[in-house]
Amino acid sequence: MRLLVSVRSGAEASVALAEGADVIDAKDPREGPLGAVSSAMLRQVCHAASGKRPVTAALGDARSEEQIERAARLFASAGAVFVKVGFAGTASKNRALELVRAAVRGAAAGGVEACGVVAVAYADADSVGSFARDPLVEVAALGGASGVLLDTADKAGPGLTSIVSLSSLSTWVGRAHRAGLFVAVAGKLALDDLSFAFDAGADIVGVRGAACDEGRTGTIAADRVRLLRTRCDSILARRIQGGVPLGPSAAARA
Repeated sequence: MRLLVSVRSGAEASVALAEGADVIDAKDPREGPLGAVSSAMLRQVCHAASGKRPVTAALGDARSEEQIERAARLFASAGAVFVKVGFAGTASKNRALELVRAAVRGAAAGGVEACGVVAVAYADADSVGSFARDPLVEVAALGGASGVLLDTADKAGPGLTSIVSLSSLSTWVGRAHRAGLFVAVAGKLALDDLSFAFDAGADIVGVRGAACDEGRTGTIAADRVRLLRTRCDSILARRIQGGVPLGPSAAARA
């Protein structure tokens, strides 16, 4: 399982990189669960990462095919290797499929290297008028996305572990893997929630608030990222010592 840390500046990216983040994610937490940074700020984040870690970027929730294709192309050209797309306000699977395909077209057109799309489901989908997480797997696979992310839309509400059970999440992760997608999980995850993500079989665990002083709109703190890195490594080490089978991402890191 890889540790993704969401940052909103090049300075925060440097801290996350230095303290062991596997993936640097560009996002403006003040603009919602998938708030996009500017393309200029994304370039600063990519510069800070210096090619040592992959950089992903949130595009926000798709509103139209033209809008999301243009945004994906712009962010791919700025250096993102994956762009994340949400579907708040989209209740139709067919409409979501059109939006995913538009994002995939934009990402492919904008990157010097291949840029993939991550389709985002919200565990609290009803709060933002989005369709449920189960249909998202089919939509992502049919649309040509590379992966899926399960997050929470309401950052003032309960976190992922309060909404989704381990067995339910494990089933969803397995369905996505069988469809050829990688799986990331996020949603107000704290230090003690990392085992939950690992046990569910997630490939990537994403954090923002847990890596910040004063919550998700605060500033990335080196000691917090270091604790998250240490906990991830400790979980992996215990699983290896206990003879627990590892998923592809965990085995690769080991």
